[in-house]
Amino acid sequence: MAFVRPRSDMNGPELSELPDEAPQLRPPVSELRRRALQELPAVRTLSDGFLIRFLRARDFDNTRWRMCKENIRGPKLPEISGCLSPSSVLGLLASSYHTVLPRRDHAGSRVLVYRIGQWNPKDWSAFQVFRVSLMTSELISMETQTQRRGLKVIFDLSGWSLGHALQINPSLGRMISSVLSDSFPLKVRGIHLVNEPIFFRPVFAMIRPFLPEKIKQRIHMHGADFHDTLSDFFSPDVLPPEYGGEGLGIEEACGHWTNHLLQSERLLQQISVHPTADVAVAPEDCLRLDGTQEEPFSDG
Repeated sequence: MAFVRPRSDMNGPELSELPDEAPQLRPPVSELRRRALQELPAVRTLSDGFLIRFLRARDFDNTRWRMCKENIRGPKLPEISGCLSPSSVLGLLASSYHTVLPRRDHAGSRVLVYRIGQWNPKDWSAFQVFRVSLMTSELISMETQTQRRGLKVIFDLSGWSLGHALQINPSLGRMISSVLSDSFPLKVRGIHLVNEPIFFRPVFAMIRPFLPEKIKQRIHMHGADFHDTLSDFFSPDVLPPEYGGEGLGIEEACGHWTNHLLQSERLLQQISVHPTADVAVAPEDCLRLDGTQEEPFSDG
């Protein structure tokens, strides 16, 4: 039997690589639960799986528990998180607005794509648009590999208009930035903007001050020549042909992820009602991005 070092000899990244059931994880999980129940007495249920997500997001540093605390306190945007229903935004999803690409990048990160031009601001509010992001985040944050390796996001701003800009006010920008940086258990490894027009910059300048310095350093603006520069960050097999790669086409990738969200409707509703508890995953809730069956939230 291989020798496993005691927890005291293991650093945060090493602990993060252990499976959820590893005995070395019991002390930090118990400590985070004790602290949460002590400081937030109204909380009744905190599952191990819920707590481990936040510990992995902070490399098992229990002193940096603000993210978990803010999440447990409850949603700052009930207009978004109060209805985690993919069918409520089906028209937006059907427009091929968003996808999680089938292949992870070279570091194991999930790669998300948002196509702003597919969002018609006359039909869908910024709250509804952000709800799509929250639902995706809930699902991928249950993947152990994503907890460890985080995510990278590509925002395609082709089609950005005044109508989009008018949806983003300072209050919403501040709240959304807070949710992304302070209360959700996912490591943002990179944010890539492509096709960004000049008149997008005032909106970005409004949101940027609320972002942590670490996130600011991971923002890359590629402009219209993104085919050349995105390849510095992603291998060809990851990206769709529309973004200079050799992977699945963007329309097909969006369709697969939309189907996955719709198949996860019951699961997302359970999360909405019991966000800090373990949730039951039915077999029909678990589909690969290519539409075939898989084990619940497999990282393949």
